Amino acid sequence: MAAPSISVSLACLRHSKKAKRVESDNRKFVIPGDIITKQLEEKYIISHGTYLDERADENYLRSSVAGVVEYVSKLVTVNPLKTRYNGEVGDVIIGRVVEVSQKRWKVDIKAKLDAFLPLSCVNLPAGEIRRKSEEDEKWMREYMKEGDVITAEVRSVYSDGVLSLNTKNLKHGKLGQGLLLSVSPSLIKHRKAHFHTLICNVGVILGSNGYIWVYPLGQGKQEESGGHVQNFEPFSKEDHELVSRVRNSILLLSEHDIMLYDNTIIVAYEASMQYQVKDLLKPDISREVADIVRHHLQQHHFMDE
Repeated sequence: MAAPSISVSLACLRHSKKAKRVESDNRKFVIPGDIITKQLEEKYIISHGTYLDERADENYLRSSVAGVVEYVSKLVTVNPLKTRYNGEVGDVIIGRVVEVSQKRWKVDIKAKLDAFLPLSCVNLPAGEIRRKSEEDEKWMREYMKEGDVITAEVRSVYSDGVLSLNTKNLKHGKLGQGLLLSVSPSLIKHRKAHFHTLICNVGVILGSNGYIWVYPLGQGKQEESGGHVQNFEPFSKEDHELVSRVRNSILLLSEHDIMLYDNTIIVAYEASMQYQVKDLLKPDISREVADIVRHHLQQHHFMDE
């Protein structure tokens, strides 16, 4: 009888690889009080997670939270590594319906407070535009009920932090079959596009709130119906393996604190092809794939911005 294979990883080896990984990452990690830049060198715009220290002879821009520095032109922000989602108008989010009440749905969006989706802000079948009636209110639970996953856009933010959502765009609405993943919102790269079609015929929706939806194309796609037409046929074996590989690629990127957007997911997916899907989340293999993605980011940084 053959002896079972045992994988052993020495603690000192893990430590050295982790140190090398941190050095190879081109992102700047800071803790509260760290100097980000000298304000005199170049006039930056102060934003979330930063403050101007005027006590010294030279004005220093410092971090007020522990996280990753992000530059958008002159705007400097520090995105906390672990945080609850704070919504902004225009964000595309993914959420789960937790309650159906009078003329609105309550939605869990991974924030401190649940958001709500008013009946007046959802699309009707075939994109019909008209005022909602009492019949529409009776129809609410038939369209979306507790447990359904939806994609929506943030319509407004109230003074108490509660978000109001909107699904009038036919890209938004109830989602079909797929996998819901949860990562830190700080790892979702801010880009205009949130709906992505990967080369492996798998669709990915990146919610600004840290929820990610992965689905085989043709199953969860609802761009033309607003979620009113659903396909609940079981996944084929091939689709299941493709979705699982994309899912594990996203999770290993999250585990190694790599920003999530279409390019990094595609590179991770391609790098994962030399391994079996079930092995991708093993520490050594996930580290190797993550290092390949980091190397790509260093080589093509100007293309990924």
